[in-house]
Amino acid sequence: MIFWFTGQPGSGKTTLGKALIEELDDVFHIDGDDLRSLSANVDYSEQGRITNIRTAQSIAMYLDNKGKNVVVSVIAPYKWLREEFKDRHKVNEIYLHTSEIRGREHYFVDDYEAPTENFLDLDTTNLSIEESLKIILEYFNYD
Repeated sequence: MIFWFTGQPGSGKTTLGKALIEELDDVFHIDGDDLRSLSANVDYSEQGRITNIRTAQSIAMYLDNKGKNVVVSVIAPYKWLREEFKDRHKVNEIYLHTSEIRGREHYFVDDYEAPTENFLDLDTTNLSIEESLKIILEYFNYD
């Protein structure tokens, strides 16, 4: 099963991704920062972002096909690219956002497109990690 966390920096993608990993069996985590380090892709242009997202998608799909649970924590600003992936493969998309200032706002992506269909919308502003995790597990009926 693939859990795809998307949203602006500071919304909780990596934090909640790591919390979810503690609840799952046989799981692999793909984090955007780690992926960029591994692939040496430091290109933050539109094409560089697309390349990074497609790499994350390919790895996630491969691992899911091998029976692994996969948690992906990347900004992935382009809705069309996330929707294309959901059309090809079963993906549990989780859109995180917050109105709280968390110190990562200078990394915001101006052209970020929020999802509009087949996703969990989670405002993490006033939720603890535990409360957020409970919502995620209940929404996707994952025990």
